[in-house]
Amino acid sequence: MKLIFLLINSYILLFALEIQKAKVYDKNSHEVIGWAMSEKLDGIRAYWDGKNLLSKNSNQIHAPKWFISQLPPFEIDGELWTKRADFENIQNIVLDKNPSKKWEEITYNIFEVPNQKGDFFQRLNVLEKWLLENNSKNIKIIPQTICKNKNHLNEYLDTLVSKNAEGIIIKNPKIDYFVGRSSNVLKVKKFYDSEGLVIGHNYNEKNEFKSLKIKLENGVIFNLGGGFSNLQRKTPPKLNDIVTFKYYDFTKYGKPKFASFLRVRKKE
Repeated sequence: MKLIFLLINSYILLFALEIQKAKVYDKNSHEVIGWAMSEKLDGIRAYWDGKNLLSKNSNQIHAPKWFISQLPPFEIDGELWTKRADFENIQNIVLDKNPSKKWEEITYNIFEVPNQKGDFFQRLNVLEKWLLENNSKNIKIIPQTICKNKNHLNEYLDTLVSKNAEGIIIKNPKIDYFVGRSSNVLKVKKFYDSEGLVIGHNYNEKNEFKSLKIKLENGVIFNLGGGFSNLQRKTPPKLNDIVTFKYYDFTKYGKPKFASFLRVRKKE
């Protein structure tokens, strides 16, 4: 009976989590004056449901007890993060099932307080008030800036990208909390990123690594040869690894343009 209960509970956790997701900003389609702008942190998405810290795929994040003890009795949504351009370190710390002392480097950066009443800033204020009364040094609220116009958005993006930021998030602050992918929250980047499955390796005549053969979720296959360090070329990602890459657009055949390797996604 206990085993059945655990299996049912795991099933619920796996499929019950609904979170807010961003669409891609289109300067020709989206009007964002008066929206809230913030840095898009390149960390691990984490949803605190009041009892469990979960990844975006509903898997348990094994944070240490002292970290969990800092979290509020209500839901919060954000990014586990250390600093810019540090994703591999963050990933290794957060996805380790045996939490290490390195969790002291991690901060939980909040961009939403789900299922609270009011608009975006009223929801954030719920957490702000709670933090004033509780010692939670590892919880941060991501600063928000009101967008004046498209030039302001571009200047804000350029400033952050020049400091190695991934991009920005812009959000309609006037509506109630929602879940799912929506045009009321948008991600803005200088480039796009995506993931693909390694299905093969390409080598030159000297048997030196040249590129990965990548299969996208839609079935498109392309060669990924840019972005690898000399060390990574000696030990490239393996077959069946999931890799993240950046690109700037698609060709007419649906293949990413100017694709460049970023990292291997660690299994949760």
